[in-house]
Amino acid sequence: MSTSFSCKAFGKWILAGEHSVLRGIPALVFPIRSRFLELDYQAGPQALELHLEGDHGQELQLLVWGVLEKACEMKKFSRNELKGSLSIKSSLPVGAGMGASAALCVALTRWLGFLGYVEESEFYEFARNLENLFHGESSGVDIAVALSGTGLRFVRDGERKDLETQWKPRWYISYTGKRGVTVDAVNKVKELIAKDPTRGHRIDQEMREAVELAQKALLWNSPEAQAQLIDAINQAGQCFEQWGLNEGAPAKHIQWLRDNGAIAVKPTGSGGGGYVLSLWTSEPSPEVLKELIPC
Repeated sequence: MSTSFSCKAFGKWILAGEHSVLRGIPALVFPIRSRFLELDYQAGPQALELHLEGDHGQELQLLVWGVLEKACEMKKFSRNELKGSLSIKSSLPVGAGMGASAALCVALTRWLGFLGYVEESEFYEFARNLENLFHGESSGVDIAVALSGTGLRFVRDGERKDLETQWKPRWYISYTGKRGVTVDAVNKVKELIAKDPTRGHRIDQEMREAVELAQKALLWNSPEAQAQLIDAINQAGQCFEQWGLNEGAPAKHIQWLRDNGAIAVKPTGSGGGGYVLSLWTSEPSPEVLKELIPC
């Protein structure tokens, strides 16, 4: 058996379907290849040593041990059985909606698979259960894209199909300046639905329409496709408005992007902070571009 192992898990951004995905609405999700978590392992006789590197590696200090404890509990083995040296390098900020927790759960699941604790056929469900530590209730969408490394049309407890695109929009994500807390955003939406189920259902259906419109736009290589994509992004953004997840720093950042020429903008992820997606007809100015991450 090999004594070393390495793997990479990408961050993600979501075009449409956030929150509603928990209630069976499809989501369109893509990996962001410039931001990822890299795991390297070297077997050894010593108690497991953890080394954290990269721009956001240190943010994982407490999270790694918490996830490993959960994994040990799920598979009924002791953490003392884990030996050697584990290095994790991350360029994914934690709590920003870029899928850092999913990337960590997927990388650790793959590593535990290498060690023989988890079967490959279990990877998705095992990693999703680990991610429940962060979200309370993981839809699995972040886990799915971190495992596949490809754009997906994702349905909870259902399809996970590669997402085909016929053209490349000029789109970016950018940080609002405020961290988003996924579990808080999820609970805010659930509270709205509990208080007004009819309104909650209507917003979910509006998000479903945005998802279908966006997917059609990506499959249709014509001048009209961009207009469709603008409508889809704006409609998905309106769902966040209705959920109350655009207030404060996200609203200011969205307005700043529009003022600088973005033709459509919406939060990507849980909202309430984190990242937003913006679509452009031409390349933004250098001052704006330095704040953007290409999708």
